[in-house]
Amino acid sequence: MADLLAEGDLINFGPLPEAVNGLLQRGVAAYYDDRPAADALFREALRLAPGALPTYLCLYKIHTYQRNLDAALAAAHAGLAEAARQSGLPPDWRDWTPAQVTVPAEGALRFALYTLKATAFIHLRREEPAEARALLDRLALLDPTDQVGGSVIEALARGLGR
Repeated sequence: MADLLAEGDLINFGPLPEAVNGLLQRGVAAYYDDRPAADALFREALRLAPGALPTYLCLYKIHTYQRNLDAALAAAHAGLAEAARQSGLPPDWRDWTPAQVTVPAEGALRFALYTLKATAFIHLRREEPAEARALLDRLALLDPTDQVGGSVIEALARGLGR
């Protein structure tokens, strides 16, 4: 694990409190050897700074990789809610409009769009095509230039016949 935390191997999560960044770095390193420890580190980071959006990403990614899709979906929903709050968007993504989404999207707004994409992927993995389709349709409306790569999940959904 120490090798993964070498200066050149750190992940750039953006500006975060030092303690939170340290927990995320340690969580990423721990994921390979001790997934429960990684989850605990990410949850500690979330407890310390619930507004730190990269923490939600870490949680929904590790749980998606592990096929723990209920936990992945819960983390994605929480991340969407926090990103909406920080972006000044309505709490429910179904109420987001193109007029509210500036292009290019940056910061919390970009995270919100990226997490819409991730949530659609999670729903596909859960074999919930209607939910995935609703998210992908909203994402296409909000991100017509495909900044966050929704077209990749769209192609996957089409390939699955959804």
